[in-house]
Amino acid sequence: MTAASTVPSTPRGAPRVVVLAGGMSHERDVSLRSGRRVAESLRDAGVDVSVHDVDADLMPALSESRPDLVWPLLHGASGEDGSVRDVIELLGLRYLGTGPRASRVAWSKPIAKSLVARAGLATPDFVTLPQSLFRELGAGRVLEALLSRFGLPLVVKPSHGGSALGVTLVRDAAELPRAMVNAFSYGDTLLVEHAVEGRELAVSVVEDADGIRALPAVEIVTDGPYDYDARYNPGRTEYFSPARLSTAEADAVAAVAVSAHQTLGLRHLSRTDLILDSAGAPQFLEVNVAPGMTETSLFPQAAIAGGHDLPKLYRSLVLTALA
Repeated sequence: MTAASTVPSTPRGAPRVVVLAGGMSHERDVSLRSGRRVAESLRDAGVDVSVHDVDADLMPALSESRPDLVWPLLHGASGEDGSVRDVIELLGLRYLGTGPRASRVAWSKPIAKSLVARAGLATPDFVTLPQSLFRELGAGRVLEALLSRFGLPLVVKPSHGGSALGVTLVRDAAELPRAMVNAFSYGDTLLVEHAVEGRELAVSVVEDADGIRALPAVEIVTDGPYDYDARYNPGRTEYFSPARLSTAEADAVAAVAVSAHQTLGLRHLSRTDLILDSAGAPQFLEVNVAPGMTETSLFPQAAIAGGHDLPKLYRSLVLTALA
């Protein structure tokens, strides 16, 4: 299904932008909501904007309309693994956001964690396990080795994906098999890492005419795990934006987010998720090349906390991408 709309009153000469939203991943609904919110803000900023789903009509529509810029607001597979961005490049169009190769690196949690660790950032110890290994070696023995190596608590998650789909915090060994099944329902490979206790934070990074900079950190407090329901349904989660941090802590987490953005070769915008542990040290968890932009998403909250007007900020990102 294709949704398209423009604003007739858009000033002459305004950039023509196509926002891509939807797709067929598990995060389709979030993507549609993100696309609508960004399109509304861009229209408020005087941008000629339309929204298009990722379907069989997309390539003919882009080839015919030849927009000035494409903004992929796609979450999950294809939207964040670089493939749609590859297609945009094949069509010879410009787009906002990270390129396809760096997107693939960031999309893979184990690879991203390995690269930022090599760059000197702290990240919880982890192991990556394909589903086939459990069949070949025996699930019981693998689980025993995990518990012996990491102890509890553990975090089990798919090696790819976002919105906390398939993520489980395991505090009891009896919960581990179910957590594995949950993660494997979203992919063939999972990541198991030591669960770091501390404050959960999200730090967004923007890259525009003013350079690369971190927005104020957002602190996340939930009445349970920060899962899909807690992220996108108001009421379960309390956000502190900006986060309740000392100046030194705020500077430290901002430096981690900017370093991750640069180390992984990201462009224009990103969001780094991390834990500030009990010793006050930031622990990198993962990075997002297409942060959510819904009414409860962390990137818009951070931008507002930083004193930004969303329409102006999004227009600034568009102009930077066009430049």
